[in-house]
Amino acid sequence: MKGILYLIPSPLGNNDPREVIPSAVLELIPSLKHFVVEEVKSARRYLSKVGLKGQIDTLQFYELSEHTKIDQIEGYIKILLNGVSIGLISEAGLPAVADPGSSLVELAHNNGIEVRPMVGPSSLMLALMASGMNGQNFAFTGYLPIKPDERRTKIKQLERLSLSQHQSQIIIETPYRNNSLLTDFLQVCAPKTRLCIAAEISLPDAFIKTKTVEQWRKEKIDLNKKPCVFIL
Repeated sequence: MKGILYLIPSPLGNNDPREVIPSAVLELIPSLKHFVVEEVKSARRYLSKVGLKGQIDTLQFYELSEHTKIDQIEGYIKILLNGVSIGLISEAGLPAVADPGSSLVELAHNNGIEVRPMVGPSSLMLALMASGMNGQNFAFTGYLPIKPDERRTKIKQLERLSLSQHQSQIIIETPYRNNSLLTDFLQVCAPKTRLCIAAEISLPDAFIKTKTVEQWRKEKIDLNKKPCVFIL
């Protein structure tokens, strides 16, 4: 019998996992001994917080980042094929969504392995819920180009698409580039274009506001190193 690949959500920040992780997930975790994670140190810290403190050294961790080679991921599949279940944990939020864990999920399907997603927080959906924008027609664009000129061109394309299709455009950025991205939004977009900024979602100092670009130009905010979701 093959093992099951459980997709285990994690908190979006350093708050108590019990505030955002359902009890069914917390009850499942102690039954697993093998975990594929993006970063071992943060995964150990998370599992300690949910009740495995003192047992961490009995667990097996396997890293899966954007740099992990396919043959290494195939090795994780062999564990599942040998009947051992694995928990896939992202750095924050849902595994395999804007996350390298999707490569393991793809291989699991290719090998007839059951994939069981567990309920948990999604920064993308929480931001969309709170934005007041179209929740029936939306697209997750992910990261925009790093080069400023290419990024501004992409922003204009997304703005036109959003206007013509009445489609919310969900965008994320590496936290230390948030302020640069916001500057580009304010320089490139039309004054009446609406922009939602959702930072530190689910944390005590969460910041979620939707304003026109014209209104944002009058407000000074610092998003440096804060996990953010932008919706155009």
